[in-house]
Amino acid sequence: MMRRMFTRVVFCLAVLLALTTWATAEAQAQAKKALTELTVLAPGPSAVLTYSFFVAEGEGYFRDEGLDAKWEAVDGSSQVLQAVAAGKAQIGRPGPGPILAARARGLDVVFLYNLYPKSLFGLMAKKDSPYKTPGDLKGKVIGVGTADGAEVAFIRPMLVDAGMKEGKDYTFLPVGDGGMAAAAFLRGDIEAYAASMSDAAVITRRGLAMRDLTPEKYLAYFGNGFVAMGSYIKQNPEVIKGFGRAMVRGTKFGMVKANKDKVLQYCKKGNPQEGEDVALSSALLDITVDRMTPLDMSNGLGYNPPAGWKLWHDSSLASGFLKAPLPKLEAAYSNEFVKYWNGK
Repeated sequence: MMRRMFTRVVFCLAVLLALTTWATAEAQAQAKKALTELTVLAPGPSAVLTYSFFVAEGEGYFRDEGLDAKWEAVDGSSQVLQAVAAGKAQIGRPGPGPILAARARGLDVVFLYNLYPKSLFGLMAKKDSPYKTPGDLKGKVIGVGTADGAEVAFIRPMLVDAGMKEGKDYTFLPVGDGGMAAAAFLRGDIEAYAASMSDAAVITRRGLAMRDLTPEKYLAYFGNGFVAMGSYIKQNPEVIKGFGRAMVRGTKFGMVKANKDKVLQYCKKGNPQEGEDVALSSALLDITVDRMTPLDMSNGLGYNPPAGWKLWHDSSLASGFLKAPLPKLEAAYSNEFVKYWNGK
């Protein structure tokens, strides 16, 4: 009798365990099914440059918003925009220049979230040098990656503002990117360098502490941000709300110095190869956090400054990048969700 009772108990426990396992699996499946899938494209493979995404993923901020966000890298802003326009991705991270060009072609793509409120380029000198402003470089050689790179177009106006003329008051010297620029500094070939964020990180990694000479006015030429098609935004406002709120939380998490190691761990999961060089990733993260921090925090993270868009628009016209003014520049960007994202 005891044996039969024991057998029944074992049987009941087995049934209960099976039912519990099934219920747990079913609950997990339902939870996953309830999440809205979202593909987000970046114009390059660096995870650190989009650290807020990987923090939002790792800390569960996307799940909190009912989202299952996937990050993919392509080659440049043009491919990002093509994929978003074709519906292969819902959100992308291109630069403001390509957005203006796309709008000029009639593509209804909207810049929603200003991820980099400060410029991605800067005029850098060695920290132990006597140079504090662009005007201090009169008579000096300034390094650039290439003679016709975007960094040249960025820093030339600030040198003009300083009352200097190329060939007379200063000289550009193409020295290559990153490590080659560091070598040029060490050889004494250049006194300053027009650096991208990645270049600045590599130079710092080589043991050269840098000082940014970029005037605040030029930091207003903000960098990449998140975009979506106008039709998608109208049809999926809750997705946009949730995505932006998760990104704000992820960005703020990375702004806390005590969280730095954890941020780098999340980024390494997103790009293991990049994460192998901890010192370089660390230097790049420091620069990224700085560029993601607005000069004026009163409007919150993700805010699109109309004056900054006018700067980009007018500069694109002056350079010939845009053939004609956009009839409605304000349609290229939106601040509709910024207050919600920032909890205001």
